[in-house]
Amino acid sequence: MTKLVARIKILPSEAEVKPQAIVGSLTTNLPSNMQMIAHAEEPIAFGLKALVADFTLEDSEGQMDLLEDSIKKIKLVGEIEIINVSRQSVKMK
Repeated sequence: MTKLVARIKILPSEAEVKPQAIVGSLTTNLPSNMQMIAHAEEPIAFGLKALVADFTLEDSEGQMDLLEDSIKKIKLVGEIEIINVSRQSVKMK
């Protein structure tokens, strides 16, 4: 089955929340068929930083909604923004 990569910007619920705290919560709250493959901090303003993370998921109905819901359930997360969704590249030998 085809895999997708979704890039999502995650804003903290409060200014004091550090992006690394969100990373820790994400790794334990994601469904088993999804994985965070990369993440970076992005400065917003006045010391506030967002987390931009890449997730892999199956290309089937309802998977994107499941990913969004699992992220939104985390108490440290304020808002999320889907930046990009694309097919995962296949490496040829």
